[in-house]
Amino acid sequence: MTDATENDKGATAPAQTAREAAQGTTHFGYREVPEGDKAGLVRGVFSSVAARYDLMNDLMSGGVHRLWKDALIDWMAPRPGMKLLDVAGGTGDISFRFLRRLKGEGHATVCDLTSDMLEEGRRRADAQGFADQLDWVVGDAMNLPFPDRSFDAFTIAFGIRNVTRPQEALNEAYRVLKPGGRLLCLEFSQVTDAMLQRAYDAYSFSVIPAMGKAVTGDRDSYQYLVESIRKFPDQETFLEMVKAAGFSRASYRNYTMGVAAIHSGWRI
Repeated sequence: MTDATENDKGATAPAQTAREAAQGTTHFGYREVPEGDKAGLVRGVFSSVAARYDLMNDLMSGGVHRLWKDALIDWMAPRPGMKLLDVAGGTGDISFRFLRRLKGEGHATVCDLTSDMLEEGRRRADAQGFADQLDWVVGDAMNLPFPDRSFDAFTIAFGIRNVTRPQEALNEAYRVLKPGGRLLCLEFSQVTDAMLQRAYDAYSFSVIPAMGKAVTGDRDSYQYLVESIRKFPDQETFLEMVKAAGFSRASYRNYTMGVAAIHSGWRI
C-alpha cells in the first residue's frame, strides 16, 4: 500500500473517488488502478519474489536473459572511470556485468523501488567482491534522488514497464546524465513473427504463472509480469518516447525476434 493510500484512511469514499478521478488511472497488468496505487502494487510484487527472482529469470527464459544483458553491456562499451546509474536494478545483474567488464575501474549505483530486491543485491555483491564499487539506493524512477548531470550511463533492464509514467522516467534519465551520457533500456517488447507470437503467448500465460507458483509460491505476481509485457508500447512507439525525452541518435535493436529490445539514446 502506498503512503498516499495510508494517509487517506480517514477520507470519505466520495472524496477518494474525486481524488482518483483527478489523479487518473493506469494499468497494473490488465487491471486499471489509480496512478497513486501502482508503485505500492509493484513494490508488493517484487518484495514477494525477491528471494527467488534471479532463479525465476533463468527458469522462465532458459537463461536467454543473460545473453540479452550481455548484449546491453556490449552495446554500451564501458570505459574505465565510468559512473553507471542502474535504475530498477534490483539484484544487480546489469551493474555486476558493468563492473566485471571494467575490472574494477568504474562505479555503479543501483536504484530500485523495492528494498527487498536491493538486499538480495547486496548479498550477491558481498559474495562476488563488488561491495566497494556499488551504492544501493531506494528510489523512484520518476523522481530520482540524484543531482543533474551526475552519471555517464543510465540503464534500466526489465523495469520501465513497471513504472507508473514511463515518459517521466525517461525524462529523469536525461536529467541525471552528463552531456555525452547514454541511456540503454532493455525491455520485453513486441514479437515480430506471428508463429512465434502464438507460441510465446501460450507459454507466457499457461506456463509462467504456474512456474511462479511452484518456485516462489506466488502465481499472481507472475501473472502480472506476463500481462505487463503485453501492455508495454511497441518498439517504434517507445522509440518516440525516448526521443521526446530529449535523447539524440535514438535507436533500438531487437533480440530473439522482438521478445526483447534494447533502446539507446544519447544526451547531447
